[in-house]
Amino acid sequence: MSAWKSLLRSKTGAIGLVVFCFIAMAAISAPVLAPHSPEAIHLSQRFAPPMWLEKGTVEFPLGTDHMGRDLLSRMLYGARISLIVGLCAVALSAAIGIAAGLLSGYYGGWIDTVIIRLVDGFLAIPTILTLLVVLAVARPGLLTLILVIGATNWIAYARVIRSEVLSVKERDYVKAALAAGASGLRILAVHILPNVMSSAIVVSSMSVATVILLESSLSFLGLGVQSPEVTWGIMLSDGRQFLATSWWIATFPGLAITVTVLSVIFVGDWLRDRLDPKLEA
Repeated sequence: MSAWKSLLRSKTGAIGLVVFCFIAMAAISAPVLAPHSPEAIHLSQRFAPPMWLEKGTVEFPLGTDHMGRDLLSRMLYGARISLIVGLCAVALSAAIGIAAGLLSGYYGGWIDTVIIRLVDGFLAIPTILTLLVVLAVARPGLLTLILVIGATNWIAYARVIRSEVLSVKERDYVKAALAAGASGLRILAVHILPNVMSSAIVVSSMSVATVILLESSLSFLGLGVQSPEVTWGIMLSDGRQFLATSWWIATFPGLAITVTVLSVIFVGDWLRDRLDPKLEA
């Protein structure tokens, strides 16, 4: 109950959660809500404007693109890809980063040295550059995109969790468990991991927004999810050359990306205020 009261006191957190849940439900319900197939072509309705503009029709509420495809349907199905990539890639990077941070912080020695050198290596190269190089060589697709982003986005988790573990492992209850003969893996799983998960949750909430932006950027460049799959990034790429005459083709997916990212950031800010012990002091 205290968490809900805290959320209600945070206007931005509550708004962000409501908006994100609305987008998620719309994405899940896309087959029901979409008035047309996202790939259905209506050549006679090319560049149809939104229904509230002159020559707009209720049949295509947000208008159509250069091939006569319904924008609302494509927006709904595009939300699925963005959320799937965002959540799955973050889950993968969190698993890798948390494991690396736990091992590095608890065992130290050569394990810590190797992981820190890997972190330094990844930090030396911009993430987007690494993604561009790997995806230019690998076969583009949804699974490839999730794996590549997940495998290159774990650095923040490793650094945060390592610093938390260095502090937690010096506490009395950890030393007592060690004196009682508990193994290192048991101490990590039972005594340390639960006490660092709040930091991991905060990092994850902020990473979802970053990954959604990365997916949209890579799809816009043609290195992410490929047609016939629909993504907001592909829709942006399709509509950029028609901004002067048919602004709605690129504007609506751009707004969707912006609203989704902002909603995730708002929820992340609330989670940080709620879970970060340093801010409570």
